[in-house]
Amino acid sequence: MQLIIVESPSKAKTIEKYLGGKYKVDASGGHVRDLPEKRLGVNIAKNYEPNYVITADKKPVIKRLKEKVEKADKIYLATDPDREGEAISWHLQEVLGLKDKAQRIEFNEISEKAVKEALKNPREINYNLVDSQQARRVLDRLVGYKLSPLLCKRIQNGLSAGRVQSVALRIIVDKEREIRAFVPTEYWNVTATLSDGQHKPFAAYLAEKNGKKFKPANGEEANEVENAVKAAGNAFIVKQVKKTDTKSHALPPFTTSTMQQDASAKLNMSSPMCMQVAQHLYEGIETPEGHLALVTYIRTDSVRISAESQAKAREEYVPEKPNFYKSKKNAQDAHEAIRPIDLSMTPEKVKPLLDRNHYNLYKLVYERFIASQMSEAKYNYVTIDSVCGDYTFRTNGRTVVFKGYTAVYDDYKVAAENDDGEIVKVIPPVKQGDGLTSEKIEKEQKFTKPPVRFTDASLVRIMEEKGIGRPSTYATIISVLSKRKYTTKENKYIVPTDIAFRITDMLVKYFPDVMDVSFTADMEDKLDDIEQGGQDWHKIIADFYPPFAEKLAFAATDGDEVTD
Repeated sequence: MQLIIVESPSKAKTIEKYLGGKYKVDASGGHVRDLPEKRLGVNIAKNYEPNYVITADKKPVIKRLKEKVEKADKIYLATDPDREGEAISWHLQEVLGLKDKAQRIEFNEISEKAVKEALKNPREINYNLVDSQQARRVLDRLVGYKLSPLLCKRIQNGLSAGRVQSVALRIIVDKEREIRAFVPTEYWNVTATLSDGQHKPFAAYLAEKNGKKFKPANGEEANEVENAVKAAGNAFIVKQVKKTDTKSHALPPFTTSTMQQDASAKLNMSSPMCMQVAQHLYEGIETPEGHLALVTYIRTDSVRISAESQAKAREEYVPEKPNFYKSKKNAQDAHEAIRPIDLSMTPEKVKPLLDRNHYNLYKLVYERFIASQMSEAKYNYVTIDSVCGDYTFRTNGRTVVFKGYTAVYDDYKVAAENDDGEIVKVIPPVKQGDGLTSEKIEKEQKFTKPPVRFTDASLVRIMEEKGIGRPSTYATIISVLSKRKYTTKENKYIVPTDIAFRITDMLVKYFPDVMDVSFTADMEDKLDDIEQGGQDWHKIIADFYPPFAEKLAFAATDGDEVTD
């Protein structure tokens, strides 16, 4: 008998279905051992070595797995293909006493082909990945278990801090303070409805005065514009008609971050919910037709896709050369972007098998992938500048020449927009020198808007941009902040609670480096260095902890009040 050990029971069912009776597949249920819950579990005096323990709820799992290991001729560790998964395989090897008996396999998708291919190419455990995970775990434990008691002592009981979580909270708090300090500025929009007497009238917005960008700052200036137009007999001359051909390129396939952002913006799905649903789509879902896995591995910051999947996508609206996308500079490129496993499993085909959330997210992933391999959309774009005295009014319009990738989307729309992103009417075929008449002038008082609070989508985007955390941690960070009641939601917007300000102020005062975004991003780079084999993980901790401990001692004895 050959034994495959995966993380989740759901994944085990899917794989066992593919492999038939030759293999037995069992699940560890995630980590089988970890740092102890109620003590530090890191030996600071002995090179920061972690003290791992088997948690009570995992003892029956270990017992069951040991019984199967004894009967197995071969053992394959098939945990997730990332740092965390590699560490789980290592812990299994240690706890089950496998030594050289087990081999590591990994696959980016749970399909029959991918699993069988992985079994043909087993490897040893990658200890660079394991060490990188250990470094992160120890760092997070030292910061969390040392700062949390300090918060409880200086502010109130029941508080916690985290190396990444607290920096994310600071970003939210800083944004809220920016909003509170905002002073709105008045401005006015002036719109003219223009007509050439032959075609349907169209709207034009005030854009310039004497050739320079202009927006009336008050009602008096807006009235001056209206009076000037009336004094000129409401007569306009078309100064310029500019026609250009424009193209719009499809976005790349989803990464973890962009999937969460789109799910938030288009489906109103929180990041934690998005990841939960995506995990089901990856591991496999029970359907009337059996267990079904639909998407590739969901924790990735790469936009790369395999040549095989690219070839299958090139059926219609395709460019002469395949589309290739460049991952961001510090992306871990071990895995593909998130894509459907089987393109024949269209959203329409699986809709009867899925609930609303799973269907909507799968449809989002499917369409994004197909669109990413399609040709550019092409447009004719027209800008008309019409002049009355010192003032220039502008109209923008766009018509579709070739839908390209946009044809994949059900909700595809074409809109003409002005500089403020507002919809304007389709424009008639006027030419330079034509005379136009203003049928009416409309004035609207407006005020500049304060900065917008973060949504799950925009917070994930800023965390990714600033290098705070990794794809696997974005949703967890957002979830922890909410569960701790450091943030609440107003509609879809994240709002810090009063305690969030006090926590942030205290941590910034005593631990400015830990709370600095660049420091956090730099630490992520160092963890990447460990993964790539260029850094001893103990040294990362040894460089960090002594100065951190000094600040900790000072913060514990300093008598200054920490105020909001």
